[in-house]
Amino acid sequence: MSRIRLKVKIGADDDNWLAGVSTAFPNIKFTILVSQPTDDGVLEIVEVMTPDGDAVIRQFDDAPEVRSYEVLYSDKGMVLIQVVFPMPSTYETRRATGNLPRFPLIIRDGWLTGELIGSQEQLSEFTTELAATDVPYEIVSVTQSYDASGLLTERQRELITEAVERGYYDSPRSCTLVELADKFGINQSAASGVLHRGEGRIIKEFIS
Repeated sequence: MSRIRLKVKIGADDDNWLAGVSTAFPNIKFTILVSQPTDDGVLEIVEVMTPDGDAVIRQFDDAPEVRSYEVLYSDKGMVLIQVVFPMPSTYETRRATGNLPRFPLIIRDGWLTGELIGSQEQLSEFTTELAATDVPYEIVSVTQSYDASGLLTERQRELITEAVERGYYDSPRSCTLVELADKFGINQSAASGVLHRGEGRIIKEFIS
């Protein structure tokens, strides 16, 4: 699986009405903490870091896309708003293809920043779609994850885990090879061989 962090330019249309609010306050960060479908559309909880919460709230009053909203919390530097708006036309499509982003999402001055997790094919399709529709975007970072369960044998995993927990790899060491071997009832040579082969697999996988 791949994890990609993106910045995407979003327009103030029916799918991204909050983009319009963010461009009206370009120096303010809007963080979408929760987004879930409801009978009335989509419910989101938005954290707005601003000393002028009243001005932002007025934008929610004036937005025709907002069906209802409630100020959950407010202080001198932050407003927490629960808002309900119509289901975006692309929401179910994104959900069906597995391209819903991970929360929180950050919107600032019409740019949305968030993470997507999926196969390389899914993420490639998503960025290709952005390019095809001339949506500006920037890839901030890409990381890979994999299932490491098959990397080591059970014996290698047990011995290396024990070595880590006992401080064998610390500097200075707080556990010796003899102590590890005694723990598993094997001689020092056998323990060294198991560690060496396991360490070799880990290093080769890291380099690749």
